[in-house]
Amino acid sequence: MKSSELRKKVGQLLVVGFKGTTASEEIKELIREHHVGGIILFGRNIGTPQDILNLTNELQTEAREAGHKQPLLICIDQENGVVRRLGEGATIFPGAMLLGATGNPENAYQVGLATGKELKALGINWNLAPVLDVNNNPDNPVIGVRSYGESADKVGFFGQNAMKGMQDAGVITTLKHFPGHGDTNVDSHLDLPVISHSLERLYEIELKPFIENIKQGADTIMSAHVYFPAIEDSPGVPATLSKKVITGLLREQLGFDGVITTDCMEMNAIANTIGTAAGGVSAIKAGVDLVMVSHLHNLQKDTIDSIVAAVDAGEIEEAAIDASVGRIQRLKDKYVRWDNMNLVTDAPVPSIVGCAEHEQLADEIYKQGISVVKNNNILPLDPAGSQKVLVVYSENNYTMQVEDKRYSSMHLGEAVKENDPGAHILQLSNPATAEEIDKAAELAKDFDVIIIGTLTAKPGDSQVGLVERLYGTGVPVVIVAMRSPYDLAYLPDVHAYICTYEFPYPALKIAAQAIYGKVQVTGKLPVTIQN
Repeated sequence: MKSSELRKKVGQLLVVGFKGTTASEEIKELIREHHVGGIILFGRNIGTPQDILNLTNELQTEAREAGHKQPLLICIDQENGVVRRLGEGATIFPGAMLLGATGNPENAYQVGLATGKELKALGINWNLAPVLDVNNNPDNPVIGVRSYGESADKVGFFGQNAMKGMQDAGVITTLKHFPGHGDTNVDSHLDLPVISHSLERLYEIELKPFIENIKQGADTIMSAHVYFPAIEDSPGVPATLSKKVITGLLREQLGFDGVITTDCMEMNAIANTIGTAAGGVSAIKAGVDLVMVSHLHNLQKDTIDSIVAAVDAGEIEEAAIDASVGRIQRLKDKYVRWDNMNLVTDAPVPSIVGCAEHEQLADEIYKQGISVVKNNNILPLDPAGSQKVLVVYSENNYTMQVEDKRYSSMHLGEAVKENDPGAHILQLSNPATAEEIDKAAELAKDFDVIIIGTLTAKPGDSQVGLVERLYGTGVPVVIVAMRSPYDLAYLPDVHAYICTYEFPYPALKIAAQAIYGKVQVTGKLPVTIQN
């Protein structure tokens, strides 16, 4: 095989990211000279809907002019809820655990369909969703509310509906994170998690949603940077780099012949062990098709060079590269073709993006998902404002690596004030200082009700200390758990407890309306909380 032809084939196996809301010179070089076939967009690439459409058209134009036989795969993490990349101008849809709390899988389909339509309208043809991890570990720092719940059957069925919705919108889907990242207490962005369950147990829970969705026509599957000793007997080898997991289990035993992609190879579980470029070689050897290097240009080029060198040295068979290219080509044939792409400069954004119909759909599902877990005759509050209400919460320090810093601001106070203009808002630092908690407790004595927003409370942290102190004033306390529903397990016996599962403004708006009796919310917890 000629070296230039091999490089083009290897380039098709890369998914790369870059900085900026326009195509950087570095990304243009990778598209032109290395025929990189996949692009991943993050918050750093997202401007207005018009900016996004201009960017995706610019990227595709580069690829077409460089002689790519097929368009680029352009992907994004638009899971909705706490993990989303699209910003102002696009609809904010509910995330997985809130959808699970509605109890209605049709909601997952409708959100998948609407999300897919908005992505496709912006030139994004591949969504890195749905999450099929079963969140059966309350201490999981990276999945949590990104999961539909703790039941494998429920996760599989809701995931299937979300997948079908996006596919019906013409967008490629990704089941993640195979073979399951739900029962970990380590974030693989930071270190290598281990799941030590038996193979029998993995088939009963972790693998079950993947097995069902493979049968239903999965497009792509993303590997987890998690070590599974029941499958891989070499110590410390994560699923992404394990031939026994990728080829033995996923390809041969489960019969998946679609595209397999890695998670980002710059995450610490890979970067701080084998290294990104060497990890890319090992992932291809294990049987993956797409290697994701999301951030650094030098690592992207090193990974391409390392894979090419491994083929030249006979470490990777050319036939394996060809098989992966073939799977990627089949995926592109199904979803993206040059003949139906409109790459006009400054083409107008289709009206489906951020439309009233989608906002109405989202609001209706928020009402069905937000959950009043407890209410000791304190709610609803009087919408006429007869009681003095204090709203207290700490700023959001963005506790999951995968979340987007741009959307970390809290709007609980604003949402309450829309219903009760006289409410007093007190925002604390995070973690709140002892002095701030003292001041809050002193202030609270002048109020009739305290609404406290929590955000993934942990035993002994300042949020728990704040709630305990304010509860101790004798003033009735209403908790709004703005992310993790498990917060209740660590809090005193407060008067009312509401879960929104996520903190975007539309969720907090509906929760505030429910507190004042203006809407009914009907969600049921999709996880068990141990007090």
